[in-house]
Amino acid sequence: DINFNLRKGEILGFAGLMGSGRTEIMRAVFGVDPHAGGELVFKGEPLKITKPEDAIKAGLGFVTENRKTEGLILDFSILRNIALPSVDSFAKSGVINFNVLNNFADKMAKKLGVKTSSLDLEAGALSGGNQQKVVIAKWVGMHPEVIIMDEPTRGIDVGAKRDIYELMNELTASGVSIIMVSSELPEVLGMSDRIVVVHEGRIAGELLHDEADQEKIMTLATGGQ
Repeated sequence: DINFNLRKGEILGFAGLMGSGRTEIMRAVFGVDPHAGGELVFKGEPLKITKPEDAIKAGLGFVTENRKTEGLILDFSILRNIALPSVDSFAKSGVINFNVLNNFADKMAKKLGVKTSSLDLEAGALSGGNQQKVVIAKWVGMHPEVIIMDEPTRGIDVGAKRDIYELMNELTASGVSIIMVSSELPEVLGMSDRIVVVHEGRIAGELLHDEADQEKIMTLATGGQ
């Protein structure tokens, strides 16, 4: 029983207990996992997504909750990871223009504040916060209209969190829409324009930013009214 809408230039927060189904909803929307039915409408038109490639072509990005196993190829360089979703735009007749690709990756790494001595370094050698910045950089670089962020600041330091929050606000100011799944209530309350609360695979309620507080979210998340 899932029905929600996303507005242009907003952050829509998804809250709920672990195992409530928040991540499963996002994986189904992005085509990572199959869904039994329902309809996805994007800018007024039905959108059929059966695999992540369909979502990417439609202008959607997905920062998954596990950066090490799903967000990055750890033994690939930082440069190659950042370029992955956008690589077609650097190729002509099947040949990649590496000068353009290198400039692009360097620009994105600097935009996200990735701290590294070289973009040729393997992504697995970076700190958790810098790995997360690389994951976000690769999606921001494809200029998406919608980014799903599942636990975008899990396991990273305060400085990296601040950088990511600033980027999220910058993206929404430019018209990008963000769906943010987070287990951290202060993060949900501080960053979201609206908050959808999920309980046992269903949407238990929706709260506006100004009316939401931790008690209301937890009441809905535990099945209360």
